[in-house]
Amino acid sequence: MKRWLDQFSEILYAIMRLVVGLLFACHGAQKLFGVLGGVSQLSNPLMLTAGIIEFGGGLLVAIGLWSRYAAFIASGEMAVAYFLVHASRNFFPILNKGELAVLYCFLFLFITSKGSGKWSVEQLRGTQKS
Repeated sequence: MKRWLDQFSEILYAIMRLVVGLLFACHGAQKLFGVLGGVSQLSNPLMLTAGIIEFGGGLLVAIGLWSRYAAFIASGEMAVAYFLVHASRNFFPILNKGELAVLYCFLFLFITSKGSGKWSVEQLRGTQKS
C-alpha cells in the first residue's frame, strides 16, 4: 500500500537538502567571515579549511550542484571534527556535545548516496546521474 507522504518524498528531500546545506554554510560563514555570532578564524589553518568546506560545501549541497562530492567531503569533515574535538571528552555524543557533528556526518552521508535529486541545479542543467 502506497503511503500518503510518498508523493511528497522528492520535494521533502529537496527541502531537507536546502535546509541542511544552508545551516552548514552558516557554520562556515562564522569561521570565514566572523558573522552570525562567530569569530573569523582565518589564521588557524584547520579552522580555515573547515570554514571553506562548510561554507562552500553547504552552498553546493543547498543548490544541488556536485552534491555527492560536496556531501562526501562534508561528511568526512564532520567525522574528523567529532573525533578531534568531541570524542575525547566522553564516549556518548549527547554527553560530549558532539551530536550535531554526528547528525551532520550521517545526513551528508545520506545525501552522498542519494545525490542532488529533483529541484536542483544538476537537474536544471540535465547533468544529474542516477
